[in-house]
Amino acid sequence: QRVLHEIARPSQIEGRELRVSCRVGVSVLPRDGRDVQMVIRNVDTAMYKAKEYGRNNFQFYSPEMNTVIAQRLEMQTSMRNAVNQERFELAYQPKIDLVTGRIAGMEALLRVKDEAGNLSLPDTFIQVAEETGLIVPIGEWVMREACNFNRALQDRGFAPMRVAINLSARQLTRYDLVRAVELALGDAGLAAECLELELTESMVMGDPESVIGTLAQLKALGIQLSIDDFGTGYSSLSYLKRFPLTSLKIDQSFVSELDHDHDHNASAIVKAIISIGHSLDMNVIAEGVETEQQLSFLVDNGCDAMQGYSLSRPLVAEGFVTLLEREPAGGEKFARGRPMGGTCG
Repeated sequence: QRVLHEIARPSQIEGRELRVSCRVGVSVLPRDGRDVQMVIRNVDTAMYKAKEYGRNNFQFYSPEMNTVIAQRLEMQTSMRNAVNQERFELAYQPKIDLVTGRIAGMEALLRVKDEAGNLSLPDTFIQVAEETGLIVPIGEWVMREACNFNRALQDRGFAPMRVAINLSARQLTRYDLVRAVELALGDAGLAAECLELELTESMVMGDPESVIGTLAQLKALGIQLSIDDFGTGYSSLSYLKRFPLTSLKIDQSFVSELDHDHDHNASAIVKAIISIGHSLDMNVIAEGVETEQQLSFLVDNGCDAMQGYSLSRPLVAEGFVTLLEREPAGGEKFARGRPMGGTCG
């Protein structure tokens, strides 16, 4: 604690006050090693662990840390190999327009294959990809693949629809993000209106002033922009009205509680999000819809669209095509009178 305190003292250098944060790893001899080299290696492991907890903290070494570090290094190696070999696959979850009852869009969801061809879900690799910077080439691959698939659907005679992809924090802060989007659209021959980028609250609120400029450029291209998991972060409504957004997505944690909402807190939150979205002229999409009760509540309260297992699980490309081919012509089951928004073409 004394070390942390002393290092945190401000320093005056050329008339400027500078502050330094510190993480400390601690290893004890002989408990944590037989020789100096082993203790130094273990103290480095402890410091790496301290970094995971943010600034100004310390961690004592424990043998369990080696297992965690080894697993992380193994994941990093696996991810680098996956990037080099493009061992990726996209699954597409349909979005249903609650006015027409028809499929009006899709969200592209990334899967990574291991050496044996088994698929891993994002929860197991996204953090490592972010920390190593691998999320940038992975994100570019996702954008290209999703745009190409959407263009292929149109070439097969299906009506134009939007494909949504999740943007990472590293992608959003890249100086050439707009150019990367333009290249993906141009290579696929896809109209900008047919691409939607989903961002999280934490991403846009981390440095809102710099983000606004990038979002404005994307909006000028015709790209659709949405906030994912709305209500789970710390949004500033004053900034929200300044962002050029087209959609809000209600987080599935709120939707899932609608089935057993005895104190009506979840339903009140969902109604409020729908109201906020519509008052700002945005479409509102609910994710994680799994039951008829949830769906009925959303329809009755004016939600514009939804996605979830009640309609379909994420499907590989050909599975999504099959779903479109089987879709009935009418599609008025959930109609309620508020159009979801413009079409892409």
